[in-house]
Amino acid sequence: MIRRLRTDQRDCRRTRLWSAVEGVSTIEFAVVASMLATLAIGMLDLSMGLWQQMEVGNAARAGAEYASLKGWDSSAIQIAVTSATSLGSITASPTPTQSCGCPDATTGVTLSGTPPCTSTCPDGLTKPGTYVTVNAQASYSTILPYPGISSPLTLTATAMARIN
Repeated sequence: MIRRLRTDQRDCRRTRLWSAVEGVSTIEFAVVASMLATLAIGMLDLSMGLWQQMEVGNAARAGAEYASLKGWDSSAIQIAVTSATSLGSITASPTPTQSCGCPDATTGVTLSGTPPCTSTCPDGLTKPGTYVTVNAQASYSTILPYPGISSPLTLTATAMARIN
């Protein structure tokens, strides 16, 4: 009889343990919150990287705009690139270049040679123009390591403008 009573008590404890719901929501919250935090950090990291890529593109365009307004001055174009944004790691690398080019319906501009641009374009009608190519780059380190993505990343952008 005593043995049966102890067995019944153990069975009763097991039943109560498995039917208990106190604390289940805490465990569920811990699991879901950790997944949401991981997703939020990943989205934040991706967003910061995209923002810095846009800043690099804006800096390259600022250098090209400076060249189109003020003319060719390699060091001034580089200063325009580096001061166009608050990113500390931005550089105008490789340095801005000038080249002759002709408008092209399929590729936009076909570059050929260096100034002075004296020849005629392949269509035989237009005179080639002087174009400046401005490059910008910056380094971005991710918050977390991701498989297949090296850190730091080199973000680059190129902009081209006709200066005459």
